[in-house]
Amino acid sequence: MFPGQGSQRVGMGGTLFARFADLTATADEVLGYSIEESCMVGRRLADTRYAQPAIFVVNALAAHRHIADSPEPYEFFAGHSLGEYNALVAAGVLDFRSALELVRIRGQLMSRIRVGGMAVVHGLDAEAIEQTLRRAGCTGVFLANHNSDRQMVVAGHSAELAVATTALKRAGAAQVAPLAVSGPFHTPLMTPAVEPFRKTLSRYEFHNGKAAVISSVTGKPLQCEFAADLLSEQISNPVVWTEVVRTLRVAGVTQFDEVNGTILSGLMRDIN
Repeated sequence: MFPGQGSQRVGMGGTLFARFADLTATADEVLGYSIEESCMVGRRLADTRYAQPAIFVVNALAAHRHIADSPEPYEFFAGHSLGEYNALVAAGVLDFRSALELVRIRGQLMSRIRVGGMAVVHGLDAEAIEQTLRRAGCTGVFLANHNSDRQMVVAGHSAELAVATTALKRAGAAQVAPLAVSGPFHTPLMTPAVEPFRKTLSRYEFHNGKAAVISSVTGKPLQCEFAADLLSEQISNPVVWTEVVRTLRVAGVTQFDEVNGTILSGLMRDIN
């Protein structure tokens, strides 16, 4: 499992850059700057344009180390939003360079949309949140991430998001906290970035992988012929992480290994 934006932290990657010097050099070439240095500079990691490539590269290097140390091959890979690009690389659907090129462009396109923000909601399920948003008249606020049965993320216009925060607390949310992101990701407000990215994706080739990748848009196994459509739609559609986990459990998966942190592992405890 690969985490997405929000998992970044200053100093991440550590000795991985030296251990996987060839991949690090490729990343520097694609990005035009030192990825190791970028991970050491806090102000850069607060910027979507730098955060997304940094997370992708550190996830990828950690995956190389983890897979190399694993006695058995993995049958499934999954990633939360941005992390799905790492899942595609790990499964052999995309190569590292191509995926990083896409992540770089994705981050640039998403960073241009600054009409709102996101907030994590603890203690209310999706139905309760949607009912609360409707009652509060927050038509510009949307469910963006279904992270677990008790943790959701909403996103939307800044002014309406403030109204929604108050309404959700009154409705019984244990906590509503803003996320340090630059825009209302995974909502219809991101639509202006979708078509430009779809055109970019059309220039890349996706292959049948050596393992299954579970789409964070559908919660179902991804077919490579639909990969470009799903990755473009991912920008403006909710992340259904709860469905990803349920699909894996139904498939018989009992061991879930997360690279680069424990965010996703923590969410699993609250997914029935």
